[in-house]
Amino acid sequence: MAITVNGMLPGPTLEVKNGDTLEIEVVNKARYNATIHWHGVRQMRTGWADGPEFVTQCPIRPGGSYTYRFTIEGQEGTLWWHAHSSWLRATVYGALIIRPREGESYPFPKPKRETAIVLGEWWDANPIDVVRQATMTGAAPNNSDAYTINGQPGDLYKCSSKDTTIVPIDVGETNLLRVINAALNQPLFFTVANHKLTVVGADAAYLKPFTTSVIVLGPGQTTDVLIQGNQLPARYYMAARAYQSAQNAPFDNTTTTAILEYKSAPCPAKKGINGPKPIMPSLPAYNDTNTVTAFSQSFRSPQKVEVPTEIDESLFFTVGLGLNNCPPNFPSSRCQGPNGTRFTASMNNVSFVFPQSISLLQAHQHGIPGVFTTDFPGTPPLQFDYTGNVSQSLYQPVPGTKLYKLKYGSKVQIVLQDTSIVTPENHPIHLHGYDFYIVAEGFGNFDPKTDTSKFNLVDPPQRNTVGVPVNGWAAIRFVADNPGVWIMHCHLDVHITWGLAMAFVVENGFGELQSLQAPPPDLPIC
Repeated sequence: MAITVNGMLPGPTLEVKNGDTLEIEVVNKARYNATIHWHGVRQMRTGWADGPEFVTQCPIRPGGSYTYRFTIEGQEGTLWWHAHSSWLRATVYGALIIRPREGESYPFPKPKRETAIVLGEWWDANPIDVVRQATMTGAAPNNSDAYTINGQPGDLYKCSSKDTTIVPIDVGETNLLRVINAALNQPLFFTVANHKLTVVGADAAYLKPFTTSVIVLGPGQTTDVLIQGNQLPARYYMAARAYQSAQNAPFDNTTTTAILEYKSAPCPAKKGINGPKPIMPSLPAYNDTNTVTAFSQSFRSPQKVEVPTEIDESLFFTVGLGLNNCPPNFPSSRCQGPNGTRFTASMNNVSFVFPQSISLLQAHQHGIPGVFTTDFPGTPPLQFDYTGNVSQSLYQPVPGTKLYKLKYGSKVQIVLQDTSIVTPENHPIHLHGYDFYIVAEGFGNFDPKTDTSKFNLVDPPQRNTVGVPVNGWAAIRFVADNPGVWIMHCHLDVHITWGLAMAFVVENGFGELQSLQAPPPDLPIC
């Protein structure tokens, strides 16, 4: 049993054009609260349609409905949509494909076919029960049981080979694969046996093409690749498995596969007759950070871009895990983290607490006091050796619903710094309502004196989710031109559950076109 959209896993693919306005009615027939987030859509002035529960709306209650209305402006490529309430997105997700406007074309030769490759993560359990159990015990949640490609685990699991996803190709074709990492908690390597992949876009922004044998995507990220039918007609596995950067943390080490099948290939073996097995690719080692680094450093925008230079807000955010001491009124069964603690996570030592009775955007719009404060620290409250041996006294963050205020039009730089508290880890950090330029990444502690000179201010890639390197940092820049309340969080759902999030409140500018629209009449009530 799984909660799905329209009975499909993955859910329906939305195919639209740049410039289209969408109206999507979401009817909640499940027994849990639900919302849908349109991941990577800019939502200019339409924050009410963004979807994160208790951030831009109250949830759609069981039996209720809400119509999301928004326009796609200036974005082309692959995005996706997913639930943004508890762990529902384990099965509530689908592709959002944005093609060029009528009469316009891709900046690369038109592919013969296009296929969405949606990477998912599967539990042989109700994912809501999995996260509820972890919240009860304070321990890490149970690992998933499989990864999937377009809803199917593939031939390497004991249950599923008759339904393995098949992706067609033929000799001489150039096809477009739109790869989406919709897994809940795991960055993934993806590769196709004997075939090179030419990366042409990511997160609905075009890139300077480069060729690679393996790509890596953090949860939330998308990558568009061209694949050429230039091998012997046969069947080749495409495969995905974990990139695991956290030391000694248990993880799902299984491999999901689909089959790239040449139309002119010899017929696959009939049931019971052993035919040739598809050719299996080699995948990087689970902890192969070097491959991840080489891949992310290959990203460039296709031409020179306008990167904000005169910075108004220079922010420095630590991102990482923590451990809360067991509250005195808790039995030991509720403190099953390391040494009788409870897992937590934070940014700048604030562990984010979501409101429970009204959304942040409603509180901001209507001036309702007591829901949030605007004192999120722009720099760590305490400086320390972030990636070194950190004193246990710094393991326990402060819970709070703290936002950071940005003036309309301000030019923002954020350095996101991983910490080695509990364990260093690659964190895919997603900012709602914005794309940003990744101007640099590096390892160790960010040093403004030496690292600023390495910034790419000419053609950095534009993304909505950045993989902050394990034991390292990433620097991003954007202009705060979209008023509203926008959450920035780790897209490993286990970490957002623990509080690895913060939110910006971007004030209105001058006049209607620089102001948040009025809330829609059917916005769910709390």
